[in-house]
Amino acid sequence: MVLADAGSKVRMWGRRAEACRHITEKHENADYLPGFVLPESIAASTDSSWALEGADIVVLAVPSQSLREILAAARDLIPEDALLVSLMKGVELGTHLRMSEVIAEVAGAAPERIAVVSGPNLAREIAAKQPTATVVACVDHERAEQLAEACSAPYFRPYTNSDVVGVELGGAVKNVMALAVGIAEGMGFGDNTQASLITRGLAETARLGAALGAQPTTFAGLAGLGDLVATCASPLSRNRTFGVNLGKGMTLDEVMAVTKQTAEGVKSCRSIVDLARSCGVDMPSAEHVVKVVHEGRPVADMARSLLDRPRKHETQ
Repeated sequence: MVLADAGSKVRMWGRRAEACRHITEKHENADYLPGFVLPESIAASTDSSWALEGADIVVLAVPSQSLREILAAARDLIPEDALLVSLMKGVELGTHLRMSEVIAEVAGAAPERIAVVSGPNLAREIAAKQPTATVVACVDHERAEQLAEACSAPYFRPYTNSDVVGVELGGAVKNVMALAVGIAEGMGFGDNTQASLITRGLAETARLGAALGAQPTTFAGLAGLGDLVATCASPLSRNRTFGVNLGKGMTLDEVMAVTKQTAEGVKSCRSIVDLARSCGVDMPSAEHVVKVVHEGRPVADMARSLLDRPRKHETQ
């Protein structure tokens, strides 16, 4: 919708024929955003060759753990000079690769052809055309400007950045921290607890970013603090809502059963913690999320365990 409102002709690929037909003919994503009218310049199909033919910009917006398989099936159809754009916020299980690294490996694309977009961009609010800003990151400034122009809509303001690593990490780790904040809310804890988790989560993200060569200022910006606050504080956040249900006592299977869309932090928390350990970076909040989500640790133990950790200087 943003690309179409900025003047582009948009072709979408999807896995479900009925959903694609409804988007093309009824101009609505009835399953996830009912009631919001999409521009008539958007069409959708299950035919990836049709969707990719002649594309200047190819936007990848699939579950992060499915990217490798989906991109491998379509890579030979992608125009050679097309800009590849990641909207995904995760780290691949097993490889510990960021999404731009998966794109580079699978598509054989140089870093100059790969961009990432991240910021406080909750889908429902964008669909309602509420004003927001975002970060477009690419090592090639001209490519970043190309994408920024393509998604500059009256309600959507993009800023450019060359720090692909920092922008991606901010987007990936905030989902894990939103799970932690949601768990705290579900347990009945208030704003002090949640603000403490958000702030310490930002510190953990910045430590991991520093170890991987990210720019510190990125985490104070839209793709860092901005996205973290939006995802941790909003009831529209899937990861936060997932955490709230866990905090209320639901089992992982029970929460999965009532969650319609992907909560990226559920799977990515393990790969992010593994990545941090490989870099020698301490991420206690993320580690506790893994213990609760994947190792069956009672949520009641999470706060006590975090508070019982040895005291240290705030910047450590």
